[in-house]
Amino acid sequence: MGCYRTILAAIDGSPDAAAALRHATSLARDQHARLILLTVVPSGPPPTIGPAGAVPAPIDAEAMFAQILREAVASVPQDVGVESRLVHGRPAKRIVEVAQGTGSDLIVMGFHGHGRLHHALIGSVSDSVLGATALPVLLMRGCSDAPRLAPAAGAGAD
Repeated sequence: MGCYRTILAAIDGSPDAAAALRHATSLARDQHARLILLTVVPSGPPPTIGPAGAVPAPIDAEAMFAQILREAVASVPQDVGVESRLVHGRPAKRIVEVAQGTGSDLIVMGFHGHGRLHHALIGSVSDSVLGATALPVLLMRGCSDAPRLAPAAGAGAD
């Protein structure tokens, strides 16, 4: 038995999250660990009325993230035990809560590597996760030619 029994992979459809998923899957297979795939539907601002007085059509974030999760689960080989979770809220907070609640030994997630200004103004999901947990966190960067699962919307990588 390996040192990891439960690995949580936070995914959001970005190339970085796809790299995290591939690595987490490989680790889970090597360690005979359970793999938990998590995506977080971020809490968003309420719809606003546009200049013409019309309310723009809302993006169905729930359906988009559910599709990302389905595609991720389908990509995991059958010899790896996988569980999926779709939750709502602030991504970093929910990632840490689910990791603690599932007894995860490792969190694997993408790292977009935005610049200093982005981090100063908006923050970083990965920075927040690192600061909120004592668990090991493995941050992955994707290759520019890595396949995307779906359009990214920022809930599992920063």
